[in-house]
Parts: sequence; structure tokens; C-alpha cells
Amino acid sequence: MNTWRNASLALTAAAVLALTTACGQDNGNNLGGQSVGAANPAAAGSENGYGSDGGYGSGGAAQAAKPAGQLALSDTKKLGKVVTDSEGYTLYRFDKDSASPPKTTCEGECAKAWPVAAATDVKAAAGMDASLLGEVTRADGSKQLTLAGWPLYRFAKDTKPGDTNGQGVGGTWFAAAPDGKKAAAGADAGAEEGAEDEGAQRTELAGLSVRKDPKLGDIVVDSKGMTVYRFTKDSAWPMKTACTGECLEKWPVVAPVDKNDTEGITKKGYVTFSRPDGVKQQTIDCWPLYTFAADKKPGDTNGQGVGGSWYAVSPDGKLVGAPK
Repeated sequence: MNTWRNASLALTAAAVLALTTACGQDNGNNLGGQSVGAANPAAAGSENGYGSDGGYGSGGAAQAAKPAGQLALSDTKKLGKVVTDSEGYTLYRFDKDSASPPKTTCEGECAKAWPVAAATDVKAAAGMDASLLGEVTRADGSKQLTLAGWPLYRFAKDTKPGDTNGQGVGGTWFAAAPDGKKAAAGADAGAEEGAEDEGAQRTELAGLSVRKDPKLGDIVVDSKGMTVYRFTKDSAWPMKTACTGECLEKWPVVAPVDKNDTEGITKKGYVTFSRPDGVKQQTIDCWPLYTFAADKKPGDTNGQGVGGSWYAVSPDGKLVGAPK
């Protein structure tokens, strides 16, 4: 019994040490119970094969519909802005459904591949028309979230936040744009033609990378070349955010980005922050990251120094240009 107990304690201590090493051990702070790290996949079932309609073959089990929670808008390299759930997983619509009136046709085996986004506890993303959100009653009596009338789903083969593996499956499944329309390849391609981009190639950038700004030096940018910021009123450990409510309309959070989709930035404290509003937010060195709504094109740094609290981020997660 003592041997088993000692082994269990050793494993627990190792897990705590790993977490504190990732976030703030050198600050001498204690664990604060914050949830960090990437979220679990929305659903299992990747061992099944595709059906002709983009669903799966036999096997696996349909899971209970999971609430979408606090919605967010994720900037993707190829599809423009897409709607995600509170954990950063892409939400999809199905061409064989209908929006007027709202109707779902994805049942049984199909629903194993495309788990339903439940309509409970849903909040619109900042910058999104909340009046477009609604619900449809499924055959089993459950309520499914709709956007502009279209029922919304997740995809079981999206294994991490930000994945869009369901886009175009079977020619009938598409990521949902903020207005409920289909997200399409090259959706933002011509939106900023002719805009100065400081040499950044938007379609070729990693999820997070480094740009050399003529005034600020090396700063972190997102997949569209937009400047990434930190808020001095946040804290890194325990991870806390002071930007909530209306603040998020001006300072949208940076959605989770896979470590393998980064270039030139530190991996120290590169974890996902579970915000109190349910949204998952990317951090560098355990500091929550944001963009600025008033930055209209790649290369803009209009958020720099705003309120004496917002600053661009260096590749190692430090504030750029902040007073000492």
C-alpha cells in the first residue's frame, strides 16, 4: 500500500512541476487552479470512413449535443473569418439542411461524424449579429443552434482548435461565416488589394509569426499579418484577464494556434487560457494575446501604447516599447 501511495504522490508532483515550469515558476507564484493547455477534441470517431454524403460509415457512437457556449470569430488563412465554439472548434453548416424554415437532415450515422452544436448557453461573438442566432428542434426533441437559420455542427476529425478539416467534405459541408453563409477559399483574398502590408504575405504566414516593424522591431503577428498585443492589466500566473465585455469588441482574443503553426516565437508558456467567459485564448509566456479592431491592414500598430496599457508583443512574449 505504501509503495503504491508513494508512486501516486510522485506522479502528482511531477505533473504540478511541469505545469509550474510552463507558467510562472520563476515568478514564485503558486498554482491558481487555472485551466491551461489545448482543449479536448469535440468528438471521437476518426476510425470510421466517409460516407457518400460526407458522413461516416458504421461504428462509433453519437455523443450528446454539446453547447457551443461563447462563440468566437477565428481568422483563417484560407477561409477568412469562421465561427467557432467556446473551445475554438470550427462550426459547420450542411447543404442538405435548410435555413428557411430551419431544418436538419443530419441524423444517425451522420451525427456521429458531425456532432450537433446545442443551442443552450450560447452567446454571440464580438462583432457578430446576435439576431442571426436561433435554434431548431431535432427529431429527438433536442435544440440545435442555428445561424441565419442554418443548423450548426462540429466535425469529429477536427482534433484541435482551429482545424477546418470539414471544409468542402462531400461537396456539402462548409465552415460557417459570421453571417451564416458558407466560408469559401480565398474569401478575404481581394479585400485589401493594394493595401500596404510591410512585405507580409498574408496567405503564407503561420498562425503566429514575427514581423520586423520599422519602429518597434520584431513583433508577433497573426496569420493575416495583424499585430498581436498584450494588456498590462492581465496577469501571467495565475493567468487572469482584465479585458471582458465591451473591451473584447475593441481587443478580440487570439484564438488557439497549434505550436506547429508558429514561426520564430518562444514556446515557453505557450498554452491555451480558459477565459471566465468560456472562450479559449492563446498565450505566449502565459500572457493572453489580443488583436486590435482599429488595425485595418497588416502592418498597422494603432494599438501600441493605447491607454498606457496595450503594447505589441516581442517573440519572447515581452512588451514592446512599454515604459520601464
